[in-house]
Amino acid sequence: MLSCREATALMSQEQDRPLTLSERIGLRLHVWICNGCNNYRRQMGVLRAACRRFGSGGTP
Repeated sequence: MLSCREATALMSQEQDRPLTLSERIGLRLHVWICNGCNNYRRQMGVLRAACRRFGSGGTP
């Protein structure tokens, strides 16, 4: 089982590179069990979407 530190590192890395199958499975299991990391992942998604909208000149 991944630690929260390992899980958040993988969440960051998946923005830059495709995760391996074992990394994806481990991360998915960890996020399924850990509410804190699940919240962190959702927040990263919101921030990523906001940055895309801001970068494209769209309205918030």
